Parts: sequence; C-alpha cells; structure tokens
Amino acid sequence: MAQDEEANEQTHLLDPRVAQLNGRHRNRGGEIQGDSTGSIISSHILKDEQLLGQTAIGRFLSAWDSCQGWVAASLIGIITAIVAFLVDLVEATVSDWKTGFCSTNPLRNRDECCTRKLPSFTVGGDVGEDCTHWNEWSGNYWERFGIYVGFASAFGIIAGSVTMITKANLPAVKRDNGEDDGGDQGAFQGKAMYMAAGSGIPEIKTILSGFVIPHFLDFKVLLVKAVGATFAVASGMCLGKEGPFVHISTCVGYLVASLFPKYRDNGRKIREMLSVACSSGLSVAFGAPIGGVLFSYEEISTYFPRKVLWRAFLCSLFAAIVLKALNPTGTGKLVLFETNYGIDYHPVHYLVFIFLGLSGGLFGGVFCKANFMWSQSFRKYSIISDHPVFELSLVALVTALLQYPNPLTREPGDVIIKNLLVDCRHPGGSWVCAQEELEDKTQYYGWLIYGTSVKLILTIITFGCKVPSGIIIPALDAGALFGRLIGQLTSDISPGIFAMVGAAAFLAGVSRMTVSLAVIMFELTGEVDYIPPFMIAILVAKWVADALSSEGVYDLAQTVLGHPFLDPEHALGIVRDEGSLVEQLIPPAQTMREITIDLGSDYKVSKQLLSTKLSQLKDRGLMDAGVVLVDAHGMLHGYLAEGELDFALSEEGVLKDGEPVDLMDGPLSAFVDKTPLTICAKAPMEYAVEMFGKLGLRHLIVVEEGSSRVVGVIIKKRLVLYLEGLQH
Repeated sequence: MAQDEEANEQTHLLDPRVAQLNGRHRNRGGEIQGDSTGSIISSHILKDEQLLGQTAIGRFLSAWDSCQGWVAASLIGIITAIVAFLVDLVEATVSDWKTGFCSTNPLRNRDECCTRKLPSFTVGGDVGEDCTHWNEWSGNYWERFGIYVGFASAFGIIAGSVTMITKANLPAVKRDNGEDDGGDQGAFQGKAMYMAAGSGIPEIKTILSGFVIPHFLDFKVLLVKAVGATFAVASGMCLGKEGPFVHISTCVGYLVASLFPKYRDNGRKIREMLSVACSSGLSVAFGAPIGGVLFSYEEISTYFPRKVLWRAFLCSLFAAIVLKALNPTGTGKLVLFETNYGIDYHPVHYLVFIFLGLSGGLFGGVFCKANFMWSQSFRKYSIISDHPVFELSLVALVTALLQYPNPLTREPGDVIIKNLLVDCRHPGGSWVCAQEELEDKTQYYGWLIYGTSVKLILTIITFGCKVPSGIIIPALDAGALFGRLIGQLTSDISPGIFAMVGAAAFLAGVSRMTVSLAVIMFELTGEVDYIPPFMIAILVAKWVADALSSEGVYDLAQTVLGHPFLDPEHALGIVRDEGSLVEQLIPPAQTMREITIDLGSDYKVSKQLLSTKLSQLKDRGLMDAGVVLVDAHGMLHGYLAEGELDFALSEEGVLKDGEPVDLMDGPLSAFVDKTPLTICAKAPMEYAVEMFGKLGLRHLIVVEEGSSRVVGVIIKKRLVLYLEGLQH
C-alpha cells in the first residue's frame, strides 16, 4: 500500500499544455486530479516521455518528482520555525514593556537585560530583582498598575485593529428567511469573516474536510496573524499563540505547496500538505514535535494516510531542529517547561489525579456552554458585533484590572505555568515557594482560588474576540492554578506535580484531546514518569466534559462561526435515529431548473446559456455548487462545477462568442466530471452521509428509483445544514 501511495505521488513528464489540460480533469469527488487518463497514456507525447524516462535526465526528473513532497515538508518546517522565533522574540519584549524597559537596549526583554537576579520579597508580594539595567516605570504601586493597564489596553487595540484589515465576505449559507440553499424565496444571506481572528483551527478543519474559504491561507493573513498574535499575547489577555501558530504553519504550507505544480493543481494533494503543515505549528508552539504530529492526526485532519504521517513527522522534526538552534527562550533547550521532580507518586495519589480529571471536565463543560451562550447573547448586540475593536478594548481593560493585583496572574500565560510548576526543593527565588514556606498561607490560597476563577471567567469572554488567539495556554493556566491549590493538601509530594496534571486535565476538558495531549504534556515537561497520571486525568476530564457538553471548544467554534463541517461518525448516529431518506434533500423545482443544463443531441450549448447559469449560481452565493448535464430524457451526462465554469468563461480564447460549446468533446470537456457518483432518491440518508464522509465528495447526484432519471443534486453544505436542523 505504501508503494502505491508513493507511485500516485509521481506525475508524468507531460508537455505543459497537456499537463495543464489533464490536470483539470475531475475525479468523482469533484477534486482536481493530476493523474493522466488512459487516452493520454496512449498518446505520442507519452511515448516520447517514456523514452525520455530511460535517459539520465529522465531518471533525475523522475527522482525529483517523487521527492518533492519531502522537500516541501522540510521547507514548511523550517519557515514555520523562523516565523515562530520572530513572534516569540518580539512578544517577549513587547510584553515586558508593561512593567519596564531595558536602559541599555529597549528592544531587549527583561530576561535578556538582567544577567543576574537576586530575590528580595516585599510585603506586597512583588518580586524584587537585582538588575542594574532593567528599569521599572515607577516605584509607586498604583502608578505601575496604571501604566500596566494602559499598555495592556493599547496592545489589545493594536492587535484588534490589525486583524480588521483581513475582513472578507463569505458566500451565503442560507436565505434571509432561514431556509437552506434549496429554498426558493428570500435573498441569500452572506456573512463577514475576519480571516486572522481566532485560532484558525475550526477554519482549517473546515478546509481539510473539503470546503473552500477564499484567501484564508494567503500571505497577508499569515503576516497579520503573526503581528496580531504578538500584540494580543503581549496584552496579557487570556489567550495563547499556539492556535495561531497552527494557522500560520498552514499558511506556510499552502504557500510552499503552491510553488510545486503537482500540488498547486491538485486539491487532494494540497490538502494533504496542509495536514502536514499543521504538525509543525504545534511543534514550534510547545517544542513538542511528536505531539504536533499526533495533534494534526487527532484534532485537525479528516484524511491522514501513512504518507501524510511520514511527511508530518519530517516537517515537525525540521521545525523542532531549527527552533532549538534559534533558541528563542535563551535556555538552549526545546522543552518549554522542563521539570525534574525526582519524586515517585503512590497509589493513593491516583485518587487526587482522578479528582483533578473530574474538576478539569467540569471546567471544560462549563466553559464550552458558557462561551457558547456568551457568543449567542452578548456578541449579538450591534455595538459589539459592528465594533469588534471596541469589544476587544473592553476585554483587555477588564483583564488587566483583574489580573494585575494577583502576583500569580500578572505575567504572560506561559510564564504563569512555568512559575506554578516550580519544585520548591530548589526554589531559585520563586515567589510561589516563598509563599508556601509561610505558616499562614491564607492569602496565598486566596490568590490561587482567585486566579482560577478569574481565568475561567476571562477565558469565557475572551475566546471568540476578533483577534488572533488560542485556548490552550489559558486552559493550562487555570488547571495549573487549581492543581497547585490541591497540591497544598498533600505534604509528601511536590505541589508542582498536581499543577502539571491539573493543567492537562483542564485542557482536556476544554479541547477533548486525548492521545496527542498526553504526548504534548510529557514533551512540555520532560516528565515521562508521569504519563500514567496524565492519561488518568485526561480520560476522566474528557468523559465528564462529554457528559456536560457533547462538543469541544473547536466544534462549538465552528457552530458559532457558521462553518460547514461534516463529522461522519456523529452524523450517522443522527440520521439512523431519524430514519430519513435521500429524497428529503432534493432541491425545489425552481432550483433544479437553475442548476440543470439540457444538452441537445449534439451535446452543444451556447456560451450565453453558460454565462446565464454561472450568474444564477453566483446569485445563490455558493462556491461549492455547479450545474448538472442531462439529456432530453433527464439522463445524467456529467457535472460542471462553478469554479471550473467561471474559469473557462473568464479565460480569453477558451470559448468563442457566437460558437456553440461542445461540453462532451470540446475545450470545456476537460472541466466536466463525466462520471459523478449517484445515489437513489429512496436510499437511506445514512448512505449519503457515509459517501460524503468517507469519499470526500463535494456533490452527489440523486436519481429516480427505477428510471435513473436525475431528480436532484446534493452538495455537502446542504447536507450539513440538514443535519444541523435535525439536532435542533
């Protein structure tokens, strides 16, 4: 099977004109295929190429063709690591500007500016540092507080303002009257989308499932995402840059793959390369190369064959190597939160790990429900929906006001986790260890409880703001705060261990990740011995969270954003209980007239008719639609997708005015899918769900029972809307 996959990766050494024409042939799922057809194989050009393949040049070209995927994967990993290094470096410096500046070089962060630190703990709980060149903005607490809030608000506004330039209008999903794309009445309602906002993971899952989001992976979005994530994280809001890194790496993957014609002209192959690219995003975010590969497989991709796994492994490897060499953290190590507790846990501690899992599942379930309700209520007000930067400025202001007074939550999210995982046998001047040595820990316990509660509330209102943001770091922060609190109840083991396990449990409750999260956690901390506690907490958290809310945060985000996504396993359970038939998805008669072309006996139509059909498709606002070709008896002869029809009509010289267009044997025939898959109108709905899910279809032709006459066309978006209606 592996050899077959590698063989399918090779393209024939065709003349560019033939390759371009052949590359436009469609498979049954509507995807662009680059493989040549039988008629081309027997051509004179192919015979010459077969002779060329026996020469040294031919063998070299063949070898280069077969290794392009590996070269592309390596380039994606390298470029992603470089972008992540720049973002990490700038974010660390900008974030520290909220508290002070380096007198020798304002572009250096506090860690780089301070070459020697001596702890001196003040009554107010602040950590004093013996750093000659690092200057605080003021010696007065309230003045420092005000400056911190001012910088945080300004950074949040900058991040939001930059994100606004990526606003775009997506195609319509349903009509104003609430009907789906099969309705006859009402105008189609589109929606605005900020391409660089959010984590980008829901959109990437949507793209990899076969849908199209125009310009979502452009270089402009990559640049804005990097800049926006830098200032958003520097503001101190409850968000992380891990999700944005996955989006950035996918943009890099798309841009790199577009340099290779074999990927640029093939929708299936380029989606495979996007799955490869996703792994490097999480690899550079956490220094977790294996976890990045598993994250792409478990959470992102809908199709992950072995060749994608191998290339994702290579891509993640190169990303990790380059990032370690660039050393953005200054430690020289890839592990982000390295710990070395050196203490073994006992069977009784499993009860604590289970409790942390229960708490993480409760946190995740509450978060998902509350964030969904917040998005459906607060963000529906016109002053918020029409002015995203205003909402962001409010969130940044509230976050700064609530987090600064607490010494545990004042730092950026990744620093918070690092401080909470400290082993107090070797405190190293840690404020956390100093508090745990006190006889009266009441105030310290209060800060831990306050921090956990504030993180939950702020993350609920922050996730979904129109700014580059991720959910991973805030969930880890909340879990580490709660775990450190629970760790105070046990005296025979380091509280940092429970902070570490609690962080994994809370993230599992929010995201519902399992295997990939366990691997990420031990790569993050280097604590291989604590894999069983991680697994226990993660599994319990997932079970509890699933009981409270069936969908994780990324699935809910897809629902809130209105992105069409087909989960075959979940959908099959819905339609089996419903017992519905495919005929329920047949579009109305008016719709069928608009999307059908009646071919004459010579299979020729006018260019004007094609232009009219294209205009009707565009008026419907759908990008995944097309026209079905039938004869006078309603028998199927092919399917022509909207994108290909638009391309043929817009290209000069392809179709001539006044001349009939032969759809079966003319220049447009290369764009026609002559063997689209069909399904009987009386077939169970679950058959259609399985065909769309397992075959990656974009369209499915519905035929009448007994006569095989075409009676309808189903596009994936229409099926998704139907399934959503059944759930409600």
